[in-house]
Parts: sequence; C-alpha cells; structure tokens
Amino acid sequence: MTEDLGREVQGRTAAAPQIVRREMRDFLRAHEQRRRQLPRALLVGLFAGLVAVAFRTALEEADGIRDGLVAYVHGHTFWAFPLPLALAAFGGAVAVYLVRHFAPEAAGSGIPHVKAVLHGLSPMLWGRVLWVKFVGGVAGIGAGLALGREGPTIQMGSAVGQMVSGWFSCTVRERRTLIAAGAGAGLAAAFNAPLAGLVFVLEEVQRDFSPGVFTATLIACGVADITTRILTGQLPIFHVQTEPIPPISLLPFALLIGVFAALLGVAFNRALVRSLDLFDHLRKWPPWMTGGLVGLVVGGVALFVPIAVGGGHHLVESMLDGQLSLPALGAFFAVRFGLTMLSYGCGAPGGIFAPLLVLGAAIGLGVGALASAFLPEALSRPHLFAVVGMAAYFTAIVRAPLTGIVLMVEMTGNYSLVLPLLVACLTAYGIADFLGDRPVYEALLERDLVRAQNPPDLDGTLLLDFTIAPGAPFDGKQVRELGLPPGAIIVMLRRRLSEAVPTADSQLAADDQITVLIAREATSALTLLRKGTGTDRE
Repeated sequence: MTEDLGREVQGRTAAAPQIVRREMRDFLRAHEQRRRQLPRALLVGLFAGLVAVAFRTALEEADGIRDGLVAYVHGHTFWAFPLPLALAAFGGAVAVYLVRHFAPEAAGSGIPHVKAVLHGLSPMLWGRVLWVKFVGGVAGIGAGLALGREGPTIQMGSAVGQMVSGWFSCTVRERRTLIAAGAGAGLAAAFNAPLAGLVFVLEEVQRDFSPGVFTATLIACGVADITTRILTGQLPIFHVQTEPIPPISLLPFALLIGVFAALLGVAFNRALVRSLDLFDHLRKWPPWMTGGLVGLVVGGVALFVPIAVGGGHHLVESMLDGQLSLPALGAFFAVRFGLTMLSYGCGAPGGIFAPLLVLGAAIGLGVGALASAFLPEALSRPHLFAVVGMAAYFTAIVRAPLTGIVLMVEMTGNYSLVLPLLVACLTAYGIADFLGDRPVYEALLERDLVRAQNPPDLDGTLLLDFTIAPGAPFDGKQVRELGLPPGAIIVMLRRRLSEAVPTADSQLAADDQITVLIAREATSALTLLRKGTGTDRE
C-alpha cells in the first residue's frame, strides 16, 4: 500500500510541471487577448459615445419642433390643430416603414436582437441597424411616440462594436465581446452611468463574467461616458438630489413600493407581448398606415397633454417638483402605460427604459403620497420615493436588480439610498419571479425566435420555455409521443408549484411549462414545438 501511494505521489509530482506550464500558457494567452482588446474597446467606447450624443441631440431638436408646434396651435386659431397630428402621423409612418422594409431587427428597443447576436442566433448587420435605428428613432420618438432613446443607443452601440471588430482580425469570441462592450457603452452614454453599463452587460446582456468581457466593457463604458460628458455636460438624463442619510423609517414603504412595482411590472410585460401579438394581426396593412395611425393617436394626446408624450423626461421633472396630485399620478400612469404599448407594439424603433422609469417614478410617488398619512415627513422627500420606484419597476420588468440599483446610485450620485433600493428591488424581483413572469427581454427574444419564419442558424444550443395550451397537440401526450428530433430534449417540466426532469413516459397536460434544450442540428424542432404547444395560435 505504501508503494502504491509512493507511485501516485511520484506520478503527480512528474505531472506538476506540465500542469503549471499549461496554466501559464492559458494565462499568457488570456493576457494577450486582453492586450489586443484594449485599443479596440477604446474605439468602441469613443464611437458609441459619439453616436449616442448625435442621437440625443437630434431627438432634442425634434422634441423642440414638436413642442413648438403644439405651442403654436394653442397660441393661434383653431385651424392650426392638424399640424401636430400630421407631424406625429408622418413620424410614426416613417419609423415603421423604415423598420419593416430595411431592418426588421431594429424594431423596438433592439436589446433582444443584441442578446440573439451574442448567443449566435442572429447576425449583426451593423450598417443597416445604425442608420435605420438612428433615423427611425428620431422620426418616431421625435414625433411623440412614448418610447425612450436608451434602448436604441444600446443597439447602436452594439452595432458600433461589430463595426470596429471588422477593422481587426478578431475571433468569434472577441467579436462578440466588442458587441457586448458596445451595448454597455450605449447605456453608459445614455445615462452618464458607466458602472450601470458594465453591470447591465454582465447581468443581463452577455452574462459572462470572464476577465476579457469585464475589461473590454469597462473600458468602453468609461470612454463612452467621458465622451458624452465632454460634449453634453455632467448631468445624467434624470438628475435627482437626495439628502445624505434617508431615515430608516422609509424601509417599510420601500418594501411596499416593491410589491406594487412587481404586480404592475408583470402587467407591463404581459401587456407588451400582447400588444405585439395584436399588431401582428395588422401585418397585412401597409407599414406606413400602421405607424401613421399610432402617430395620430399620440398626436391627439400631445394636443391636450403635451407633457405625456415622447420620452417622458419633462413628466418626471414635474413629478419630482411635486406638481402632480395623487389622482393626476394615476391618470398619467394609465396614459403613459397605454401609449407605450401602442408605440412599442407597432414596431417603431424605440426602447422601454425611459418609459418604465417614468412609470416607476409614478409608482414610487404614489406610495409616497399614501405614506404621508403615516409619515408626514414623506411629503418633503418625494424624490426618494421616485428613485426607489424607478429601480423597483426596472427590476420587476427586466429582472436585473443590480443594474437597477447601480443605475439609481449613479443617477443620484448618492450611495446612501442603497438600503431602500435593495429592499424594494429584491421585493419586486422575488414577487415577479414567484408569479412566473418571464423577464421582458427574454420573453421578447423567445417570441421572436419562436415566430420566425425560418429557424435560426444556431452557433451553439438554445434553451426555450413553452406553455402547453389547453387542447394543443401535446396536451395529454407522453414525451415519447411528441416526435421531437434528435438534439431537442425536454429538460424540465413545471406543473403548478412542482418541478421535475421528465422521462419518456411523462405525460404532459394543459398549462404545463416545459423547458427545451435545442442543439444546432435540431432547429426544425422550433416549428414542431410551436404547433404542439399551441403557441402558433396566440
């Protein structure tokens, strides 16, 4: 026995130099890759920042034209009222037309498309994405559609990453790293929040904590933020002043904000997907007609309540100044909620970041107004409730609590809000997850993949969730009877509150949720799964 132990020790000792050499070689290779990525990440941050500044400037000019036209109507005779309607209809028509005819992947925020690119499910045609997103975003958001510029800035930043990667000899992994870094740089430039851009990439977009991704994204976010601050100033999109130490008595109300944010966040996610489904029934209409009709609705709202349209920045400022009563907050929440569903559902380029932050501020201030009955000093701290509401609503919808917390800390420039932010965000996250709601960008990505006419050319594997509709072909069948091709495996079966790994004899039932792992060679299973679960009827 002693001899055997000695031989084992001797063998390990002999192998030790080889292990050390291999680890050293891997370390040097990773170091060399990071060294090569440094100038590329600098370029990505610089150009992403320039694109973000140009987009922001163009939108500010468009907003000025729209607001000036509405003011002109109110200051002159009644005959001028069709002018804002015509502008909004024209902007909506142009935005949807450009997306449908030139770059369908530029619809909406574009973040699901970025995630698809990083997972090898979709190509990044950066040239057409850049110009369609820029021009279409200015046309639609500038006309008053209730969308934000942050989502487009993220997608345009990722397109910049693809562009820069083409200037160098990059591996597939290095190219995707630059695309992810560009997405983070876009968010950093939009909010003047470089750490939030980094965390968003690590937590939501790329979900890769490797040193290469971390370093490239951090550099790109920092450079983009510096570029933006030099050209536009130091203040972020929402600037909120807070006192050094918020009272501990606010924590129960932070928890209450998290509860409301979770419930209304689930409603937002489901309504957003449903709005896309409803507009799918109008796909036979010319795209300019769909966008034009939505623009008309938005223009009508702008005539009477101009502060309710567009990105909503002025509306948040009014909330923070205490100019809105509790009934007014509820009314604006309902109007903004409906306008966001219309604006996003029609397929115009524009994100949900700014709209959901506006809605979150309304939730927080609404709870603050209720809290004043128990905590009179709450009336003197409306900004605290607004900030907590923004973070909680963002978390409930996107399911990225760390990004929400870091974003609010950078926006306020005050770390002391971390505790109420943590309480609200974790509450919102836990309740939304318990209710079985999917994070919005995952739900939108899955919807795009499932409804695609042609299966994607996978670069790896795909993990998708399906819910079996009552009466669907899979309802009542055993797994062995489904006819899934090799490479498509059901890895999880959820029924009510129970989860199990199914076997070939497991019988499926209506309302079951199944998680399917699909390999590259089994993309044909998407069509079968869509029909079998009844997803194609929705």
